[in-house]
This record gives sequence, C-alpha cells and structure tokens, in this order.
Amino acid sequence: MAGGHGSPIVPGGREVTYGPTGYKGIIHEPRIFGLACFASIGGFLFGYDQGVISGVLVMNNFVSHCRGRLIECALFRTRWWLVSIMTLGAMCGAFVNGPISDSLSRRWSILCANIVFLVGSVIQCAAENVAMLFVGRFIFGCAVGMLAMVVPLYLSELAPPNIRGALVALQQLSITLGILSSFWINYGTQHIGGTGAEQSQAAWRLPFALQCLPSVILAVGTFFLPYSPRREEEAKQVLVRLRRLPASDYRLTLEFLEIKAARLFDEESKLEKYGESSSRFRIALHQYKELFTVPHLRKRTTVACLLQILQQFTGINAVIYYAPQFFEAIGLRGNSVNLLATGVVGIVFFFCTIPAVMYLDQWGRRKTLILGSIGMSIAELIVATLYAAYQDRFSQHPAAGWAACVFVWVYIGTFAFSIACVNWVMPSEMFPPATRGKAVGVAIAANYLSNFIVALITPRMLESITFGTFYFFLVFSITLGVWTYFCVPETNGVPIEEMDKLFGGNDGEADLQRIARIRARLGIETSDEGKMVLGETKHDNVEHCERLD
Repeated sequence: MAGGHGSPIVPGGREVTYGPTGYKGIIHEPRIFGLACFASIGGFLFGYDQGVISGVLVMNNFVSHCRGRLIECALFRTRWWLVSIMTLGAMCGAFVNGPISDSLSRRWSILCANIVFLVGSVIQCAAENVAMLFVGRFIFGCAVGMLAMVVPLYLSELAPPNIRGALVALQQLSITLGILSSFWINYGTQHIGGTGAEQSQAAWRLPFALQCLPSVILAVGTFFLPYSPRREEEAKQVLVRLRRLPASDYRLTLEFLEIKAARLFDEESKLEKYGESSSRFRIALHQYKELFTVPHLRKRTTVACLLQILQQFTGINAVIYYAPQFFEAIGLRGNSVNLLATGVVGIVFFFCTIPAVMYLDQWGRRKTLILGSIGMSIAELIVATLYAAYQDRFSQHPAAGWAACVFVWVYIGTFAFSIACVNWVMPSEMFPPATRGKAVGVAIAANYLSNFIVALITPRMLESITFGTFYFFLVFSITLGVWTYFCVPETNGVPIEEMDKLFGGNDGEADLQRIARIRARLGIETSDEGKMVLGETKHDNVEHCERLD
C-alpha cells in the first residue's frame, strides 16, 4: 500500500507503538518534553501560592498589618479565610474553564488564565485593607483553578500514550517546585527590616509580587505553544511536529484517524441527540448532566472526583498550609526554625515527585495509588500515635518530636510519588473528547472544594481533637488503597481514544454500529486483541484522511 509520498506505509494490521516509557521515552521526545515543561509553569504558580501563604501568615509585619483588622471584620473573623478564599476561587475557575477551553482551545484558555492571575496578584500584593486582600486572593484563585484544569488536559492531549503519565506528572513536579521555591523565598524575605516588630512590609509583599514573573513568561510563551492535536483543525500538522514523524508514518496516520473517528462519532451522536437547532449553551448543559446520568460517563466522573476528594482528605494540604504551626506544636520554636522545618517539606515533596515522572508509565496508575496508600497510612499512624503519647510534652522529649517530623516527611514523600501525580493524570485521560474539558473542570472543582473544606476544618481539629486529626486523615489514606484495588481500572498506556473499552462507553447497539461505520470509512480495523490497527484498504490511508480533513 502506497504512502502519501509514494513510499510504503505499513503492512495491514500493524499497531501504533511510539517507543519506550518513562524517562527513556522523555529523552526520545525532547520537543514534547520541552513544551510540557513550559506549560507546567501553570502548576508552579499554584504550588508557589500554596507554600507562600503558610509562611506569610506567621510573619510579624503581616500579623500586625492584617490580622488585627481581620479580627475587627465581622465577616472574616479568622485568618484561616485567607487560605480558604483562594480555594473557593479556584473551584469556580476550574469549573468555568471547561467550556472556555473547549470553545477557545486549550492554548488560549491558558493565556486567559494568566491574565486573570496577574490581576489577582497585583491586587493581593498592593492590598492596603482586608477587602483588597480577599478580593485579590479570590481572583487569583480563579486563575489558579483555570490553570489547574487546563494544563494537565493540554499535556495529556499533547503526549503519546507511552509517556502520557510522565508528562502530566510534570504538572505535579512543577507544583512541588513552586512550593519549594516559596518556602525558601519566605525564609529569605522575612529578614527584610528584621524578624521582629521592625520587620518591613516588603517581607510579605515581595513574595506575593514575585509570582507575577513566571505568569508573564507563561502568558507570552502561550503565543508560541502549539494547539492541542485533539483540536482537529490543526491536528495533522501538530502531530507531525510533535511526534517528529513524516506525514506518511503509520503511527501518525492511525492516531490522526482515531482522533477524527472520535470527533465524527461525537458530532453524529450530538446531531442525533440534540438536533441541528440546539444552542451551544443547551448542549453544554446536557453534557454536564450526562456526566452524572450516562452510566459509563458517571463511572468515569465518580473515579475522577473521588480521586480529587481522597487526595485532599489524606491530609496533604493540612500539612502544607499549617506546617509552621504543626512544627511549633511538636516543640520547635521561632519563626526561622518553623520556616526551616517547613522548607524541608518542600525539598522532600520535590525530589520524591521525580520518580513518578520517570516511572509512572511503567508502574501503572493502580499500583502507584496502592503503594502510596500503604506508605501514607503507615506514616500517619506513627505520627498520630506519637502525638497521642506526647502531646504537650514534645519539648521534654525532643527525640519523639523529631521522629514525628521525620514521619511527616515520609508521608509527604509517599504522597508525592503516588496520588499527587495520579490525580492529575487519570481525569485528563479518561473522558471522550466531547465531554473531556467539562469533565476535567468538574473533577478539579471537586479538588478545590475538598481543599477548601480541609483548610477550614484542620485548624479547628488541631485545636479540639489534636492527635485525632491524623487518625481522621489516616482513615482516608486507607480508604484510597481499598477503593483503588476494587474499583479503579488501569488506564496506563491506553490511548485516549480507546478509553471506552475500560469504562463501557459506546455500549448501545446504535453507538456500536455508528463507531464501527466511522472506523470502517476511515480504514481502521480492530485486531484480534481488540486494538485499533490500520487495515488493508483499497485506498491509501494518508490520502483518505487528507480528503476527509
């Protein structure tokens, strides 16, 4: 069978293979890796704020400048709202960015998110009163949610199946780099003007201001990012550049044909369901509804949202947000020591995420989640037990206090290579094209809603039930492993267009016939193992897909 340029494409029935997984696959795809690293600046921005707020909350000048005013404000009686208000904004941003990313494209929604981010950052940095601070953090949070929703989605659609997990895990690695950077920036800026009552406002305003720089870089760079190859108008050209393959290569041809088949299936299904006269708004509402009413979509939505909820309720952000207060509770004293101890959290978080980037596509999603559950459960059990045994006596038993610190770091490290990465990867790869953007938006909104709840309840639990806080989070760490073992399918290495096989999509007879007809028109056959392959057709596949483009 001749190729598009007169050379053989592939014998009939040959499957798509793109090369090695893990770090070897990343080395094999330097262009995609570079694009993924750049897009992951969005994750850096989220991580930076996660870390910076925990340090700012304990700075003397911030306390004197803002905390007293918060007490006077009837609506915001506690400083914990400073942490929580951002997550409310992020929840809203993630939810609304689903339709935006579908309409404008993943690429331009990243630009929109950065514009919103800069507005919120400037207001936050320049805040002179409580209202400005809360408005700035809410707007800033909306942008964080938009980025958290679209960046993993964009990365999953750029990546070939063999390194999809590694590239989406870069989002989490970038978050940890942001956390690490913010901790140590806080550690340095707290000395501006001194650490006591004479401390300058720059000590806390500068960390807020510095987050504008990576946002500007990402906003400008958006003009040079390629469109997602799932955006069919540019799919063929984008795939040629990303995969570094000739247009006649059988792998590129089959990937493009599968993208086209998924798009044609969605269009024909949409026409049959809604008719030609339905508005985009009505269709969008129906698609949101279908996420919870159509069986195979409901199963995917349940997995995606429960991953987000369990990630938060294993206690990670309780540690990130309130680490200085926790380390103080176990016997450490002084601003510098608290920030130093918290800075180690950032270091552990960053370096323990690297194995997931390198090996997640080899380990698989399920195994990684189960291993993470076991490690987090053991660490939280030990921390809770030490806390229960010593409580207010850590200062007399420094060895026990440091042992608790060490197992907090063990918990952080285990979390970092497991659910911290998997919870970004799976939602971005599980859903069909028509609902993918909206579904990921719902999942990430669930993440931030859970984040908001954890941020509010953690200080109250630490005050009221003390060590019971860690037993509370332990229950969810155990639940993660049990639920994963019995309910979560393995999505590792499965092409995005073939996820229906795992979740029972296209299960109606009419749907099965429709997708079969579309694939037959495009020259795609199903192998004996159930995989999509190029068939021996009378027409050249490349010329055929060009004629259909």
